Amino acid sequence: MPRTDGRIVFEADDLGISETFEPGEALHSELTLHRGVYQRMISEFNGGRPLSLTIKTTVDAPAGSGLGSSSALVVALVDGMRSILGAPLGNYDVAHLAFEIERLDLALSGGRQDQYAAAFGGLNFIEFLQNDRVIVNPLRISDDILNEFESSLVICFSGRSRDSATIIDQQTAGLRKPNSDTIDAMHRLKADAIDMKRALLIGDIDDMAAILSRSWEAKKASAAGVSTGVLDAIFDCAMANGALAGKVSGAGGGGFMFFLVHPENRYRLVQALNQAGGQASTIKLTHRGTATWRY
Repeated sequence: MPRTDGRIVFEADDLGISETFEPGEALHSELTLHRGVYQRMISEFNGGRPLSLTIKTTVDAPAGSGLGSSSALVVALVDGMRSILGAPLGNYDVAHLAFEIERLDLALSGGRQDQYAAAFGGLNFIEFLQNDRVIVNPLRISDDILNEFESSLVICFSGRSRDSATIIDQQTAGLRKPNSDTIDAMHRLKADAIDMKRALLIGDIDDMAAILSRSWEAKKASAAGVSTGVLDAIFDCAMANGALAGKVSGAGGGGFMFFLVHPENRYRLVQALNQAGGQASTIKLTHRGTATWRY
């Protein structure tokens, strides 16, 4: 929201943080994502001239959830400032800029899939190619299959992940070693993603479950600490109460797990996980990515 007093205000309602910077004051902000987006957008699309405004945010998912909430926030902030500044950015541009802000400007460990997922929304097969090229392929899935798939998903929060950066750094180091277990695991994960696209397009839930099980084993092999005692306990509880397969979301070490289950067993699974101390729920798929509007 533009201001007329020259001040820059960053607020994060979910964190209970509010910061006000006077004209000319350096932006030494605890809200690094807000600062990173503001500085990059001002530099590229406002000639480096400060812009007096209030950036106020709230995030539904807790930090360390593994759901890509940080990247979704950066994408939303980039798109909001795109609208204010009149920057000529499409979805690919917004996603790429959000990636650069997080990974290069702020040096935060992670990949780039979250930014594209947030910018585009929906169910996509995303290809990461050489020379920084990314192709987002929307999957044309029938309503019947989408409804069945959505009705077959359960997520469960295990607690905040405090090891995600360490896990990502371990994976990055492993990828630099020829013939490492990490490289082998990543090749398996890539093959599983291709197989999952086919299974999803034809709506074969049992095949999706088999692929997800393989993918979880490959994920655990990619770095130490991907799974924990808490995650293992949640997984075992889920499998004993109707789940077909499961996997951690994000880097691992905590956060959310998601499970495939036949729809008739879904609420039994949610109840069992909650009784065991988890925070489980059903989900709703979204078919839109980032959106900005004025009022």
